[in-house]
Amino acid sequence: MVKYYGKTVFKGVAIGPAVVLKNEEQQVKRRKVGNPEDEVKRVGEGLETAQAQLQALYEKAVVEVGEASAAIFEVHQMMLEDEDYLDAIYNMIRTEQVNAEYAVALTGDNFSQMFAGMDDDYMKARAADVKDISNRLVKCISGNGEAGLDFQEPSIIVADDLSPSETVQMDKEKILAFVTVHGSANSHTSILARMMNIPALIGVPLDLAKVQSGMKVVVDGVQGEVIFEPNEFVCEEAERKIKKEREKVQLLQELKGKENVTLSGKEINVYANIGGIGDVGYALENDAGGVGLFRSEFLYLGRDDFPSEEEQFQAYRQVLQTMGEKKVIIRTLDIGADKQVEYFNLGKEDNPAMGYRAIRICLKQPEIFKTQLRALLRASVYGNLSIMYPMIISTEEVERIYAIVAEVKKELAEEQIAFKEPEQGIMIETPAAVMISEKLAQMVDFFSVGTNDLTQYTLAIDRQNEKLDDFYNPHHEAILSMIQMIVDNAHKHGKWAGICGELGADLELTETFVKMGIDELSVSPSMVLPLRKRIREID
Repeated sequence: MVKYYGKTVFKGVAIGPAVVLKNEEQQVKRRKVGNPEDEVKRVGEGLETAQAQLQALYEKAVVEVGEASAAIFEVHQMMLEDEDYLDAIYNMIRTEQVNAEYAVALTGDNFSQMFAGMDDDYMKARAADVKDISNRLVKCISGNGEAGLDFQEPSIIVADDLSPSETVQMDKEKILAFVTVHGSANSHTSILARMMNIPALIGVPLDLAKVQSGMKVVVDGVQGEVIFEPNEFVCEEAERKIKKEREKVQLLQELKGKENVTLSGKEINVYANIGGIGDVGYALENDAGGVGLFRSEFLYLGRDDFPSEEEQFQAYRQVLQTMGEKKVIIRTLDIGADKQVEYFNLGKEDNPAMGYRAIRICLKQPEIFKTQLRALLRASVYGNLSIMYPMIISTEEVERIYAIVAEVKKELAEEQIAFKEPEQGIMIETPAAVMISEKLAQMVDFFSVGTNDLTQYTLAIDRQNEKLDDFYNPHHEAILSMIQMIVDNAHKHGKWAGICGELGADLELTETFVKMGIDELSVSPSMVLPLRKRIREID
């Protein structure tokens, strides 16, 4: 039994035989040619074939993973039309008098290395796309066509890396999981894996020469591990987890498509809290009505510098496109407290939970805030976006936020960049915000109660301190009274109020929240269906 760890792209557990796909690099030889224009013509013919293949892949992907994820093949088609890319190929053929295959392969390598060397993670991920289209074009020019990827039984795919086209060509019904040595969480293959709800690990330090097709494999996307030739105990544990997932699927079949309505006819919106792009698939899989909390700080964590506007835009756009018409509430960055990021230079604080964090950073360093707002507003045209601001304690803060938003809108309008007018709401997670919630309700479009912070601030208990667990009581009557006040003041001014903290998933309180008049509960994806079940039982 051998165990390896990798980075989880999509959670889930799978057990089955391995199918090892070993990269067989095309051997492209340099040849001197007598008539370069003939080679240029061959490139043109290859381009036509490649474009036709990509169109077919796009149409297949639309059916299997949806239009948003299939868009990669439209991107590939556009990349094949890129003037810089084609000029480089034609120039090499004409000046060096070399064959078309060699010129395409070398140009692909050069462009791929160029993208890989960029600082932007999104652009780095495009290196694999350039390699993919160049390999396709070489095959089309040389007449090798497009090899299918066929295997007889449901299997776990093990590879150095996978191109999007390889992924889509596979029979989805026969793929149990993906395991790759290389790859990026931002790559389109990773996106497709998430959309196909297939457990996937990348960055697994495998020696593919030592892995054989047919070996028994367990992939645990929850733990981020892959085990080759597992023992009996590991197999039994994997089967137990798979059984639990199947039971959840059965619950989904029973409740999917049904309304979140009590026996007396009261409807509650049930949305999902997600921590990144990878969780969107879980939200859809569990039939969430929308995204009630998208923690945008995931874009800022685990890196050495601020994410660019373009990188943020691509992430927000992808989530909005994937969710379609469903509401997506994106919280602006909530860095600080227990989420420390070195490059923010926040400094050491005696009490970071009450320190320089969240909206306070945005208002003190508006250049960071404006970059995020530009990305959000640009992405707004791709779906049903709402923006939510955390840690509000005053009406003055809301006024300052709106002033910055107005500046950003003015800039975008002057640059002729399209954007919508998204809903703007705030998180109520401080006692101060609760006490002035009637004034705040007149300024914003909605409230979302962050019960985790509201509880710790109200009870004066650090929720990270294990010694205080016996004193930490989220059911405290003061907390419930505050939530009632928030809901009443929101409704008084025609605004809706929801809960996105952990208390929203507390099934013991669901009936209490319904009686309070709460409009929305946003919970982890795995709690959407149990919460729906509980709501439908309430009279």
